[in-house]
Amino acid sequence: ARLVTGVRQEVKKLTINLEAIRAVLEDAEKRQMQHDKAVTLWLDQLKDASYDMEDVLEEWTTSRLKLQIEGVDDDNALALAPYKKKVRSFFCAVSNCFGSFKQLCLRHDIAVKIRGINEKLDDIASQKDKFNFKFDENVSNNVKKPERVRTTSLIDEGEVCGRVDEKNELLSKLLCESSEQQQGLHVISLVGLGGIGKTTLAQLAYNNDEVKRNFEKVIWVCVSDTFEEIRVAKAIIEGLGESKEASGLSEFQSLISHIQRSIEGKKFFLILDDVWDGNYNKWEPFFLCLKNGHHRSKILVTTRNESVALMMRSTNIISIKQLAEEECWSLFEQLAFF
Repeated sequence: ARLVTGVRQEVKKLTINLEAIRAVLEDAEKRQMQHDKAVTLWLDQLKDASYDMEDVLEEWTTSRLKLQIEGVDDDNALALAPYKKKVRSFFCAVSNCFGSFKQLCLRHDIAVKIRGINEKLDDIASQKDKFNFKFDENVSNNVKKPERVRTTSLIDEGEVCGRVDEKNELLSKLLCESSEQQQGLHVISLVGLGGIGKTTLAQLAYNNDEVKRNFEKVIWVCVSDTFEEIRVAKAIIEGLGESKEASGLSEFQSLISHIQRSIEGKKFFLILDDVWDGNYNKWEPFFLCLKNGHHRSKILVTTRNESVALMMRSTNIISIKQLAEEECWSLFEQLAFF
């Protein structure tokens, strides 16, 4: 139990060792090209450690896939499988997977293996100092983060499994017309784990015929993990059917002012999909200009974090839970026999 409890500390230590090694990796590879036998031996040890790590990643992926079939979600599980047995790609793999390693305490056997790999890397990291490698201070800037795929409003409704109750609840809130004039923005948030169906529900709402008849403008914006205010503002303007105007503006203030004028008095439905940034100060200009629309306008936010939904001043929060067992198997059969 003590070993399992200490896995987080082991992973933290592993992170430090990997960052230290990665910072000198480029110089080490140059020295290897110059037939430095000692450096070549050191890199071989590093490769061996990377193979061990890949074996753990593969075992971890398999266990997570089994849990996914049972309805337990993990965003990074599917992303871990294709890593090649190369030192440089190994570092990229580990850098992207530390979030998943936090769950390793569920598996005692994997915890033991992580400790063993950490001891090996600890020794490798300590050896690097004797080679006097040149330290690359910009190493973190040279590691390319994988880009998240931006979502669109397109969907094949025939491929959707389950979520009937959640869909009906969402449509009910979108189409509900309060007799009283609401103060401020009406924001509905879908909150749940990654891959659990939030975007699918938003797409179903966007493409619903009754929703389209109920609002003058229906706008889709994928925000994603990096919140770029100018890109989001331009996407809103383009969603209003004013692409030419959006292309001619580059200043954030000009874009916000244009949105404020364009939506004045209009009843709009704005979807902000995949929102990560919970900084209210960044979102405030959007809140202020969007208030200029019709008081029965609606904003739908999808996010993994309830804190983001609260920051958005959500009037309704719909928590998306895991699919029922029969729906999971139906989805699995669709994917397996596609």
